[in-house]
Amino acid sequence: MSKFSIPLKFELQCSIMTKESIQKIITKFNLNTGSLQYTPLTNGLINDTYLVTNDDDQQYILQKINTHVFKIANVLMDNIQFALPFLYAEDYTQITFLSTISGKNHLVQDNDFWRMMTYIPNSTTYNTTTQTSTAFEAGRIVGKFHQLMQHADTTLFNDTLPKFHNLNFRTQEFQETLRKAETQKKEIAHITIKKAQSFLKEIQNLNTSILPVRICHNDTKLNNILFSKSTKKALCLIDLDTIMKGYFFYDFGDAIRTVVNHAPEDEQNHELINFNESLFKAFVDGLAANGPIFTSAEKESLPLGAVFMPFIHGLRALTDYLNNNKYYKVTYENQNLDRCQSLFDFAEKALAKKEFMSNYIKKVLV
Repeated sequence: MSKFSIPLKFELQCSIMTKESIQKIITKFNLNTGSLQYTPLTNGLINDTYLVTNDDDQQYILQKINTHVFKIANVLMDNIQFALPFLYAEDYTQITFLSTISGKNHLVQDNDFWRMMTYIPNSTTYNTTTQTSTAFEAGRIVGKFHQLMQHADTTLFNDTLPKFHNLNFRTQEFQETLRKAETQKKEIAHITIKKAQSFLKEIQNLNTSILPVRICHNDTKLNNILFSKSTKKALCLIDLDTIMKGYFFYDFGDAIRTVVNHAPEDEQNHELINFNESLFKAFVDGLAANGPIFTSAEKESLPLGAVFMPFIHGLRALTDYLNNNKYYKVTYENQNLDRCQSLFDFAEKALAKKEFMSNYIKKVLV
């Protein structure tokens, strides 16, 4: 999920739990515990996460899933379980979830939903990059994910976040909110509202009826890609909670908006928002390194997909601003408007690069 797409009432700090409580949870998994040390990892915005280390310096990730965000956590884990057998190759590092002593891939304890997975050592993530080598690896691993997942049975997967990237739903949500919004807010945001309406006309040209439904990651921002600290190679995609059906331009557009742009999503200085052509080329080169995967219609959808994803994130922020900031966390009154304007600015820059993107994709992607 995008960095700001967490409801205020759902954004949880890591729960304060005693060592005994953690030990009790861990003993329910198939793990030779012995003496354990654990450290809360507070950089996650959704789930409570702990790094667990045993006497042999083996490390694991223990997570309590935020069931306020993921209301059907068992379905979430089912989707991951369906995907994991495909997500393994010589150039794609496998993530392994530990089973409980009862043979399940999760634990329900005192109405909390827990899971444990192996920790991949000597790994790191990046929020942004200026390195074409990093952009190439990002493209390669996103393409590898889709190459591996293309044989999965899509009928097995259910939506963990229904209508997550659904344009019709987001448009109706925006229009309904606009009708009810305070006059003052509409006056402050009137230029941005016009941009939203203009973008909607442009985005309507994206015809999804001719696109194959794939199992997508649905949250391929750069910091959801794990890299080796030593080789700098991409290892795998992490944060698999949004694995569900979708279109490849979802994953392409979300990756592009974070790989080729150095600015954060709520950047107020729009001079810092950029579309780096070299990084774009490197990312597409990385995709192409996997060989032919995508249909002609999919490849034609990608330039507009790079506009679609920042736009739809921005539209959600604008909708929340008009709705008095009831969903996204804000630290000041107009932060959602700033977020929207920043994302729309990048969408505009991507739209201006549409022909460039199209020409390079046709040249490189077979």
